[in-house]
Amino acid sequence: MLLLLENGPLPAMSQISPCLWTRLPQSSRSPGDRYKHACCSHDGSVYILGGRDSGGLRDFWRYSVVCNDWTELNCTSEAAPEELEEHAMVAHEGFLYVFGGMLDSAYTRWRCPLWVFDIAKLKWVHCQGKPSPQTQMPTNRKAHSAVVVGCAMLLYGGLVDMKGSSQDFWSLDFNTMAWSLLSGSQQGSLGPGPRHSHSAVANQGCMYLFGGLKGLREQRDFWKWNSTSHTWSSLKNKSGPSRLMGHSAVAYKDSMLIFGGGESQNSPKNCLWRYNFTTQRWGQVATLPGSNPPDKIHHCCAGLGPSYKSNTSSPCSSSGLQPGLLGGKLRPFKNKCFPDPLTFLGSEGAIELETFSADRCYESKTLALSSSLDSSTEGLMETDAQRIGNCLTFENKAFRTQWSPTEDNLLDEEAEDVAQHLPDLLLVLGGRPCSRHSPISIWQMTLTDS
Repeated sequence: MLLLLENGPLPAMSQISPCLWTRLPQSSRSPGDRYKHACCSHDGSVYILGGRDSGGLRDFWRYSVVCNDWTELNCTSEAAPEELEEHAMVAHEGFLYVFGGMLDSAYTRWRCPLWVFDIAKLKWVHCQGKPSPQTQMPTNRKAHSAVVVGCAMLLYGGLVDMKGSSQDFWSLDFNTMAWSLLSGSQQGSLGPGPRHSHSAVANQGCMYLFGGLKGLREQRDFWKWNSTSHTWSSLKNKSGPSRLMGHSAVAYKDSMLIFGGGESQNSPKNCLWRYNFTTQRWGQVATLPGSNPPDKIHHCCAGLGPSYKSNTSSPCSSSGLQPGLLGGKLRPFKNKCFPDPLTFLGSEGAIELETFSADRCYESKTLALSSSLDSSTEGLMETDAQRIGNCLTFENKAFRTQWSPTEDNLLDEEAEDVAQHLPDLLLVLGGRPCSRHSPISIWQMTLTDS
């Protein structure tokens, strides 16, 4: 259950449990703390790329939430990106798409800053040749937003070299790898206008955009893009967050969650806000006593679990996971079909049929489920928060959740199936303030709805 704090008294039905924050300790074998990086989740793992500490970073990592460990991935091939900051990264059909964030130079004017990573093959693949004057595609930018709607990545705004905030609104078709400039990008048209350091999520064929910077001025306006009608509409935000930049947002069930950010680089906040797409109302999510979230800006948020799965419309023609039979047990396999032309796959072929299983990351096959919190514990003390503080962290190569109301249940699961049964988790990775020469800061937030 979730507690929302809105203007005015709360109705009786809203007296429900607050959310729980837990810091996840990291080993030395993990990326260093950073900010202005990019991350996204896919199949129970979180991928993190680049950013800054005392300088630009080029490293690329995968975090297994089940095993609570990191694997450094290759980022030195010819097809891999260089040092990036304030870039965007999304996942779609077994690939990661990274855009923007390059250091500005004469070279960036002649290159589309787009990179593609094949998750199954663990390698970067070439996605396009050199642009020609007739080719329409976005230029390099920073602090833009990118979301996936159907079979396209929608990219808005960003800081473009010396030109300042941009209001360019682009769409990348994943099937053809063709860019198109969407309506609403012209000067004077209805829409968010020039914007960078904002946040955006996708839901039901729409893109929701909040706050950010117009030039040097922080904003708190809230916009909705309808991909069917190709129109922007301004949404009411009287009771929502204050002016924010450098914050992060994810889609959760029928809502948008916004965390952190601030009114300036030096004023990070730790507020968690929720906007309900159905009721069109904002609410601030309360925190369990003794469970204090960090003040963060220029961080990343990643959602894992069934409630954080991408909720987009217009499903793609390319198929996703299908059941396959291996060794007498059902196994998932990817049947990746790409339409012609396949310039970004080179000579590797148009159709790939691959059977795979995830790495076995632990010996135990048990999934321990602990008793849920009593929803009536409105006045939990700090000691109670400490006692349950690790109830959703992964320890001893197994994990416990709050879902069982009566007794512990043991589920016999293969390692590759565990990710499908993850509880809903929101991870906050890195951000300022950060600690030099220390493992990346990771905080875990859990909330449940009745």
